[in-house]
Amino acid sequence: MKKVFGLFILFAILLLAACSDDNANGESDAEGDGDVVELQWYMIGTPQPDTDKVMEELSDYTEEEIGVRVKMTQIDWGDYEERMRIITSSGENYDIAFVSGGTYTLNAQRGAYLGLNDLLETHGKEVKEALHPDLIEGASIEGELYGIPANKEIGNQSVLVFNGNLVDKYDFDIESIETFADLEPMLEEIKNNEPSFSPISAASMFRPVMPFDYVLGWNMPVAFPFNGDSETAVNLLETDEAMETFKVMRDFYEKGYVPSDAASSTDPWPYNVENWFVRIEGYNPYAELLWERDAGYPVKVQPLTEPIINNESVTGSLMAISSTSKHPEEAMEFLNLLNTDPFARNLVNYGTEGEHYEKNEDGKIVNLPARGERYSMPQYALGNHFILDLFENDPDDKWEAFQEFNDSGVRSPSLGFHFDPSPVRTEIANVSNVASEFMPPIFTGSVDPEEHVPMAIERFNEAGLQTVIDEVQKQYDEWKETVGE
Repeated sequence: MKKVFGLFILFAILLLAACSDDNANGESDAEGDGDVVELQWYMIGTPQPDTDKVMEELSDYTEEEIGVRVKMTQIDWGDYEERMRIITSSGENYDIAFVSGGTYTLNAQRGAYLGLNDLLETHGKEVKEALHPDLIEGASIEGELYGIPANKEIGNQSVLVFNGNLVDKYDFDIESIETFADLEPMLEEIKNNEPSFSPISAASMFRPVMPFDYVLGWNMPVAFPFNGDSETAVNLLETDEAMETFKVMRDFYEKGYVPSDAASSTDPWPYNVENWFVRIEGYNPYAELLWERDAGYPVKVQPLTEPIINNESVTGSLMAISSTSKHPEEAMEFLNLLNTDPFARNLVNYGTEGEHYEKNEDGKIVNLPARGERYSMPQYALGNHFILDLFENDPDDKWEAFQEFNDSGVRSPSLGFHFDPSPVRTEIANVSNVASEFMPPIFTGSVDPEEHVPMAIERFNEAGLQTVIDEVQKQYDEWKETVGE
């Protein structure tokens, strides 16, 4: 009997030790032991001194609303992609992360993120209803959504942004500008009369405005044309449209309108340094007010294109749930709340009322010094814009203008097609090396395109570009027969 009793005691001790080990390793079931789930959230942006304080206030609210708390870890802009690559490849347990563009597609195809279709139906119905349908369609990969897109502008529109002081000084008619080439007379006048200003900011030159939907990013030459045969992938360097653009760039460079180091410059040309006349930007309604707020002087805008809804524009900002998350339902509930609850969304965006901002009599946001010094978040990366409070200088119809902008967008024929690069990974690596050598000087006009574009085409072909294009076309045709119809 004593022997049996002793075995029972030994079993109990071992069981308690096993439970203790589980708790020490963080493997316990939070719901089973009564603890509140804490979600680990990775966010891009310069770490802010008051982030933990704001997250504590957010957690008090989310714990009451949906029974979870939230810990945000910010990773600085230049480090984010590499740090998240390490975190993802290591299999680290986390719940939510900001992601965008090609990284989103690649990691989703690799299984790094959870498919969200079922979770949206069970724990995210409100956010699904709030999202523009083109966001869902464009960000879905073979019919499955792997990230919640930020509900904001959904089209890419290229605009010319002008230094308003110089426009007024010379009485320039910017509304007459329809193409980049039309800038010539204005650039000449600025070059001759304003030696302390660059006619064109170097940051604008790395992405010339051309009618293509880029498959591997705008610095790689694989694309679908917007005009003509829009369902056949091409090497854009072989098109007349590209050559015409490159010749204009070369002409502007030779005339001194472009900084001589444009191809290698890392200068971001910030708005608050008034040393430029014109630049190219992506636009959303009333963006000029944001740029003016950064600049401290007036800016003026002239469209170059209409809004184009393509894969790039709808995957510019998403929140993914990690496939390693132990709390995917709670993570979706939080994303649902963040994108539909005005208090939660404004708190994360602006910080604490009375400390980081206050509201004027119209209920609009007025920044306090503490916000700029201690809490400044990348608004575009955080979720639904349409439930944000307006800044004091925002027009009352800002979000209505966003809705009209979205409704006016033209859908790219390849919207929703996400290329899987794995069959040609070696060729893409080789092509990327050629692109880094040739594309910046060609794009910025630093070299003669009639000489260097044929050289680039030859080098790209040697690197296997045609094999990549053939694989893109194959996958596109297969997609078109299924979800693309």
